[in-house]
Amino acid sequence: MQVLVRDNNIDQALRVLKKKMQREGVFREMKARQAYEKPSEKRAREKAEAVRRTRKAARKQLQREGLLPAPKKKPLVERPPRQA
Repeated sequence: MQVLVRDNNIDQALRVLKKKMQREGVFREMKARQAYEKPSEKRAREKAEAVRRTRKAARKQLQREGLLPAPKKKPLVERPPRQA
């Protein structure tokens, strides 16, 4: 994984790195490897995750069809333009 540091701005680079790691699932993987997980616990967790994914997909499908109200959108915050 690679992050470019612009103008010696380490804080921004760290923020970008953390976001990339979050997206890739690195933190979840580290947490899972901290302790041994019994095979029965692993099956239960994976089944619960599958149920969660299925319900989320069904909810999104119903929202697309107009049978459920869409989630409220957060107001857009205006940011000053970036300088190169």
